[in-house]
Amino acid sequence: MSAVNDTKLKSVIFLLTGLPSHGDTHLWISIPFCSMYVISIVGNAVILFIVKTEPSLHEPMYIFLSMLAVTDLGISITTIPTIMGIYLFNSREISFGACLAQLFFIHLLQCIESCLLLLMAFDRFIAIYNPLRYASILTLPRITKMGLVAVLRAMVIILPLPFLLKRFQYCRVNVLSHSFCMHREVMNMACSDITVSIIYGLFTKLLTMGLDSLLIFLSYVMILKTVLRITSYKECLRALNTCVSHFCTLLLFYTPEISLTVIHSFGKDSYPLLLILLGYISLLLPPLMNPIVYSVKIKHLRVKIIRVFMK
Repeated sequence: MSAVNDTKLKSVIFLLTGLPSHGDTHLWISIPFCSMYVISIVGNAVILFIVKTEPSLHEPMYIFLSMLAVTDLGISITTIPTIMGIYLFNSREISFGACLAQLFFIHLLQCIESCLLLLMAFDRFIAIYNPLRYASILTLPRITKMGLVAVLRAMVIILPLPFLLKRFQYCRVNVLSHSFCMHREVMNMACSDITVSIIYGLFTKLLTMGLDSLLIFLSYVMILKTVLRITSYKECLRALNTCVSHFCTLLLFYTPEISLTVIHSFGKDSYPLLLILLGYISLLLPPLMNPIVYSVKIKHLRVKIIRVFMK
């Protein structure tokens, strides 16, 4: 019986969807995607290199930034094969096993990134609320433990997703609306009872991005309360300015995710092109823009990057 089930699983094929185009336009569309991937990978790699080689950047904020860069690199590497496969080689098919592996790593890395953004909000709160004890509170061993907790939490929550999907039978036309595999879409392709998977998928969203966004919001409320107590207007602006890059990163990460959730829930069939575009934005824009935002907004980091390239 298990051999029959394994044979059925191996024969399941999903068809990925790209932007509407014909013939040679696929090649032209691949150019901006290639550029985005190159900038994302180089930008995050530069951040990692600078933080590792510059002793003056071995501070909590930059260590959290390097963790974010590793996560962004992972997301870029995970989505490259299918997105570029569509536009360079017109390869739309993906096997069931490869699809499960891709969706697992995508959701795992997004869960880790959400937790890292929460840790970075906590980092900003400590830096503003108690700057004198900032380095003693966020020590390297403590930051390492925080990073490990973020990874372990993501593993525990996301690991059941592919196993739940593997139990289903797939007998429909398995055409996905994105250029990569996502849990919600693969789940909807099943012709079995998916109630358990729907409930667990909602549970994972609430426990990861829902809880993280709520705690981030509370962190910023505490930051604003602390900043408003500062009597000097110039010092007040200076404290808020240290949060600008993190706030931009939050918008880049959560805005497309919330928009995708809303469209999937209420208007999936009404906005197919918007769904595809938001899918690309949610996975490609944060890795592309995060290193740019931090390099532009943080003067100390920008100076170090320029100095390295000048050498």
